[in-house]
Amino acid sequence: MIVTVTPNPSLDRTYEVPSLDRGEVIRATGDRMDPGGKGVNVSRAVAAAGLSTVAVLPLGGTPGVLVAQLLDDQGIDVAAVTVAGQTRSNISVAEPDGTLTKINAAGPELSATEAELLLATVQERSVGAGWIACCGSLPRGLQASWYAELVARAHAAGARIALDTSGPALLAALTGRPDVVKPNAEELAEAVGRPLATVGDAVKAAQELRELGARAVLASLGADGQLLVDDSGTYFASARVDVVRSNVGAGDASLAGFLAAGGSGPMALASAVAHGAAAVQLPGSVMPTPGDLDTAAVSVTADVPLDRVLTEPAA
Repeated sequence: MIVTVTPNPSLDRTYEVPSLDRGEVIRATGDRMDPGGKGVNVSRAVAAAGLSTVAVLPLGGTPGVLVAQLLDDQGIDVAAVTVAGQTRSNISVAEPDGTLTKINAAGPELSATEAELLLATVQERSVGAGWIACCGSLPRGLQASWYAELVARAHAAGARIALDTSGPALLAALTGRPDVVKPNAEELAEAVGRPLATVGDAVKAAQELRELGARAVLASLGADGQLLVDDSGTYFASARVDVVRSNVGAGDASLAGFLAAGGSGPMALASAVAHGAAAVQLPGSVMPTPGDLDTAAVSVTADVPLDRVLTEPAA
């Protein structure tokens, strides 16, 4: 069982357009509506893989009702905390070359009572879970220490914690020793306070996060691949991608693949990269099924290319 926590979920609408021309009326060539938020996407990917998952999230208003309905339609158990505010709606515009323009709303402000109820719900659903995946930004009303408290409570319930967030919330949670953290290159650079130009720079930054408390670091380097730094060593993986349609949720699919494969070691890293590569070749935030995975396109090595310059250096 993989439980996911999404403190700031969304209703995501994705439009595919021939081109994005500012000030013009654009006719979409395709559109879809999906439940959104990083933890929600992890649950969707886990369910698509045929595994059990529970999505814990605060929901409010009509968008919240739609999010719950869409998740239920996908066979996902929803543990909803009803909040007074309205769940946010996000818009993504995807162009044929893979360029994605996103408009993300701020979302509701949670009260202290709602924040505590969300923590209590996570603690309740943590019992017997193999992994708790805590994902995304914190909504207004939640302090940076909220994830740290969640990590402590989930560990007390005997669950392992995967954390995918950034900024002060990430740094605060490291003191609770999450079992794995999953920053992208920009979030990794922000966490250590310096730019990352090479794969070697990213490895050093990941090692620093481990020194601060993370037991393992799964770092996404975008098109360049992914790193895993844990007790067993340092590994680098990449995959061939033929056509990029949308990168929405690709990192979340990657985390789901990692956890579904056990959440440690090079085999789990290979699964993470296979899921992420499959996701970017699907429209919107569609999560890959086992039939979408191309494991033969994935390479994993302990001979990390430290001098390789990152395609998109992280500042």
